[in-house]
Amino acid sequence: MKKEPDQFLRVAGIARDSIVDGPGVRLAVFVPGCKIKCPRCHNPGTWDFNGGYVISLGDVLGMYRPQYQGLTLSGGEPFGQDEEQTAALLSLASSIHARGGDVWAYSGHYLEFLQAKNHPLLEAVDALVDGPFEWLRRDLGLKYRNSSSKRIWIKSSEGKWENATSQF
Repeated sequence: MKKEPDQFLRVAGIARDSIVDGPGVRLAVFVPGCKIKCPRCHNPGTWDFNGGYVISLGDVLGMYRPQYQGLTLSGGEPFGQDEEQTAALLSLASSIHARGGDVWAYSGHYLEFLQAKNHPLLEAVDALVDGPFEWLRRDLGLKYRNSSSKRIWIKSSEGKWENATSQF
């Protein structure tokens, strides 16, 4: 049986053992490319869609450890990728779920916008930190977000999004 070719993903960076990008210890994948370009963004080096480097999903999954609680997708803007990149992110999320991990994602878009666009990646994530970064609402004491303009949503077992911002 012929092995299917591996999918590839363009990444701006990967953080192993992250403890700030969601609960527990996580693998955080930062994708390049963002059209939002929030003023005073803490990660403007990820705005260029052609930035970073290409890596196979197999190599990314090779970095995932059994002790990790899950994967975090950040950027750039994970929800602003082309079809090929989005397909690779969907495959990555599926593989993490198969390993028993959860998937968090960060977006500069609000949940309502992503729902209206029926973005496929939204179905693959278990938690979403949404909204643009607002410098005047910056608060480094907040858990899993750097501005009170951002909200944290958790998907229920029924697939409904519940605002969990106050829990963090």
